[in-house]
Amino acid sequence: MSEHHDVAADQAANATSSPSHGPAHGPAHGPSHAPSRAPQHPAGTWALVRESLRGSHVDYTKGAVGQAILILAIPMVLEMSMESVFAVVDVFFVSRLGPQAIATVGLTESLLTLIYTIAMGLGIGATAMVARRIGEHDPEGASRAAMQAIWLGVLLATALGIGGALFAPDLLALMGAEPAVIAHGSTFARVMLGGNASVLMLFLLNAIFRGAGDAAIAMRTLWLANAINIALGPCLIFGLGPFPELGVTGAAVATTIGRSTGALYAQSRLLRPGARARLSRKYLRIEPVLMWRLVRLSASGTFQIFIGMASWVLLTRVLSGFGSEALAGYTIAMRVIAFALLPSWGMSNAAATMVGQALGAGKPDRAERAVWIAGRYNLVFLGVIGVAFVVAAPQIVAFFTREASVARYAIDCLRVVAAGFVFYAYGMVLTQAFNGAGDTWTPTLINLACFWLWEIPLAWTLALRLGMGPHGVFLAMAIAYASIAVLSAILFRRGRWKLKHV
Repeated sequence: MSEHHDVAADQAANATSSPSHGPAHGPAHGPSHAPSRAPQHPAGTWALVRESLRGSHVDYTKGAVGQAILILAIPMVLEMSMESVFAVVDVFFVSRLGPQAIATVGLTESLLTLIYTIAMGLGIGATAMVARRIGEHDPEGASRAAMQAIWLGVLLATALGIGGALFAPDLLALMGAEPAVIAHGSTFARVMLGGNASVLMLFLLNAIFRGAGDAAIAMRTLWLANAINIALGPCLIFGLGPFPELGVTGAAVATTIGRSTGALYAQSRLLRPGARARLSRKYLRIEPVLMWRLVRLSASGTFQIFIGMASWVLLTRVLSGFGSEALAGYTIAMRVIAFALLPSWGMSNAAATMVGQALGAGKPDRAERAVWIAGRYNLVFLGVIGVAFVVAAPQIVAFFTREASVARYAIDCLRVVAAGFVFYAYGMVLTQAFNGAGDTWTPTLINLACFWLWEIPLAWTLALRLGMGPHGVFLAMAIAYASIAVLSAILFRRGRWKLKHV
């Protein structure tokens, strides 16, 4: 079904929907800080792009569902695309410093996984609560929820930062770092772990903006952070011009400066009059009841993300038994796959925002329709990428390695996993839809069942018991993607997520 057909159908459906002056279950809770309007049908594709990038206030609980999703999704996709570019560029510069520098970054990133998990889990809770209050036309409630999320982020970042800075060398040793890596990389680890607030606050503030529907601001924030990072990285690593040559530590300093600048910019936008979720003195106090509600939402969200990340570690452990070539091929393929999946998360985040706001407005049918439309859009995007990966896998892998033994595994992994993209396109959107509704336990249990209780045992059985080797691991991943999509669709259709209160 074409995009324009969706828009026309949305307009017809909304003509008979409930009144859009407030949530169907009751009056609005308060006046909006700034006027908002329903999305209008722009003249063409470029008009739609300009509308989405401008960041104007749009009421996503009204108007055409398909168009609203695209206005939200375009900046979110571009936001995650920039993160993909930064990850590749950062590794490119550090790789010029030799294996010890790469090992330092790799081990420190493994330690930072905990911080990323907490940041993303906290972001799930913040997005759900802010989106629900915005949908209820309760900007004061959205502002209070945002402030409590920020307080929680500050407290966690302080505790983690002090511990990380003090014990960085010991943590590297615990991760199995060689003495030379600890000697050269301790300062890098101290800066990254001690400055974790820049990462945590950047994730959290952008989650608040996404929940409020200000996707364009979230995009600009991450673009600013990563642009500074990309520009400063080589200058501080290699000592270009007036900058000191800091080696691998320069990469940590550039990252911390870039992300801190992005976080400060995001915070400044929350202080401006007219912000949908606005920070001001009257919201500064800590509200234990509201913070505890956020903690409960975020705790299950954090566990949900941890399950997914831990599954990658366990798959790596299974693959490591087949030698370094298989592990290297898997690593290359997963870097390429992650590069493709990050932008797709933008579409999923748009669905989460639409669900939260529509439920807040008392329009569960609109929320459900938004999810299925977002799933179709994501299917088209990931379907095209998946076909390209299957067809051009040898050419893509050739950019990363010329060793035939490694390339063989990388090509196989890329083709098999990419074949599951058509399923994962819906799985990603449906998972985030549950999160947007505040039903964080459903996707947590889905991940637990499909990753830990299904994917890992299946990978072990196919690879070792049935003698399929690494191909069995790759096949288990694709099957797990399909399982997530099917199980998520079944549970989503039951509609219990529509009754969730946050």
